[in-house]
Amino acid sequence: MTAPLTPPHQPPHNDPWQKPPAGPGFYEPEMQDVADLKRDTRDAILVVVALTVLGVALGLLWLWLAPRVPLISSDKAVFLKDTEGEEAVGADGTFALLALGFGAVSAAAVFFFRRRGGIALVVALALGGLFGSLLAWGTGEWFGPTDDVVAHARAVGEGVTFDAPLELKARGALLAWPVAAMVVHLALTALFGPRDPEPDWPSAA
Repeated sequence: MTAPLTPPHQPPHNDPWQKPPAGPGFYEPEMQDVADLKRDTRDAILVVVALTVLGVALGLLWLWLAPRVPLISSDKAVFLKDTEGEEAVGADGTFALLALGFGAVSAAAVFFFRRRGGIALVVALALGGLFGSLLAWGTGEWFGPTDDVVAHARAVGEGVTFDAPLELKARGALLAWPVAAMVVHLALTALFGPRDPEPDWPSAA
């Protein structure tokens, strides 16, 4: 009588349904997915917060670089000093160009630090860029010339040129940052992102 090859209550080593042993170096797929989801969520929140705070820098740059709209007052009214000037359009264009630059740089920075970001970081770039643009808009107008034009005109006196309030008339410029960030990040991911390994197909006999 021969002894059984497989001990009782133990599956053979070549059983394809055998559960892999637990311990260091062995991770359940579900646990790994949860860990990746937590990391992606954490990184996405950090990106949204960082880009929102960065909106203050965009607002200050806009205030510094945007052309001023000169006003002048008389004893009856306040009017544009240069009726054919394009300073108001220039303020919108300055905001849009700066926002595009911020979007491209922020997307490149996020891609450099986290190449395997996935859709969570793309959404974070869009939300953070939008919040940053809104904060930049408010910052530029808050620290810019006062919006009480009549009081400002009275303070400087008649016939004296002063700056009009900084305004963003083209509200579509608020989308320049998030759109640029998403486009640049997706382009970098397509060009330089990690590639999945090619499957090893069995060679024909």
